[in-house]
Order: sequence, then C-alpha cells, then structure tokens
Amino acid sequence: MKVLLVLTSHDELGDTGRKTGFWLEELAAPYYRFRDAGFDIVLASPEGGRPPLDPKSNEPASQTDETRRFEADAAAMDALANTVRLDSVSVDDFDTVFYPGGHGPLWDLAEDATSIRLIETTLRAGKPLALVCHAPGVLQHAVNADGTPLVRGKKVTGFTNSEEEGVQLTEVVPFLVEDELVRLGGDYSKGDDWAPYVLVDGLLITGQNPASSGPAADALIELVTKTTKTGA
Repeated sequence: MKVLLVLTSHDELGDTGRKTGFWLEELAAPYYRFRDAGFDIVLASPEGGRPPLDPKSNEPASQTDETRRFEADAAAMDALANTVRLDSVSVDDFDTVFYPGGHGPLWDLAEDATSIRLIETTLRAGKPLALVCHAPGVLQHAVNADGTPLVRGKKVTGFTNSEEEGVQLTEVVPFLVEDELVRLGGDYSKGDDWAPYVLVDGLLITGQNPASSGPAADALIELVTKTTKTGA
C-alpha cells in the first residue's frame, strides 16, 4: 500500500504578520498510523521541499507523543525536508491520499488547480481520500463528473466555526470551513469542540480537528484495505 500525504506550502497568516503552515499533530499521528500499518509514505506540497510548520502546533500545549516521536525520527524529518512537488505526482502511483490540515491549506491548496485535480481524480479512480481539520476546506472547488460540488449531499465535517472562534482567527481566515461545506451542500455535522470526530461517506473521509487526525487515518487504512481487497 502506498499513501500520498499532501501538505501546504503557505506560511503567512493573512495580514497578521504571523506565520502559519501545516499542523504537526495532523501529520505526525497519521504518519505513524500509516507507517505502523506497513504503508509506503510519500510527502508532497505545492512548492516541494520543506513545508512551513505552524509554530503554534509545536508549542508544549500542542505536542503529543506522536509529534515528539516524529521530531526525533531522522527518516521522518528527512522526508519532511524533501517533500516532492505536488505537480510531479500521479494518482496512479498511490492507493490513497491524506490531507493534514493547519490554516495554510485555506490559502494555497484550496485554490491550487493541481490539488483540485488530484482530489477529483483520486475519487473517480475509486480510491479513498481523507482530509482533516482545515483540510476539508480544500474541497471548495472540487466537483463531481457532472460539475456539481464534490461535497454536495455527502456527510462531511471539518474545523468548526466555534473552534475557529476559539483560536481567534474567524476574521483572519479567507473562509470558514464549516460555513463553506454547508454552502456547497454538504451534509455537515460536528462533535464537541476539540474532541475526535470522523465521518466516512463512500470513499470520502473527513475529520473535524487535530484530535481527529489519527482516527481519520485509522478509518482510511480500514477503507483502503477493504476497497483494495474487493476491487471496489
């Protein structure tokens, strides 16, 4: 099994002068779920090379056993330092795709034509796709073969308006994930703020927040194993 993890290359938090990027737990937790399950892992980003890490995700309050394991893992850190360019990969080479979040994706991956095409092609090829926290926002412009929004009528979740308010970035982000998924016709639901909440609808898996990233990876592993065995 081979999984592609897609990370943001965007590091500016709007016009605040502060930095953003990907959220470390949302990479580290899935990374070890996949590695421990025997998956080959490839990290990609729009610009390639080292993607920006949201500095707040590496503060003591945000660290977990998996983030500490990741930062002490030379092979993992080397893979992070040398992500491949997103436009160099093909869905044909992977069994599944996972998008960690962080605020960065709302600016670049949500508008990135290569990412949008990757999402559409993955699902149309019958391969599972998972996105967590802010990453479900990158479904914003993805469509079905008939041109309708990809999330329309699908059970989806993502970072909630109240969670965004909790980190005081409601007026900073280009759009609110919850509002956008609802606007697009998604069957949006959510759990308690900051608690794990994962939804599976067909080949699409979405997780609400950082705590959902490990469980979303578990659900993806189960789904990709099942679809590969059945040829679905």
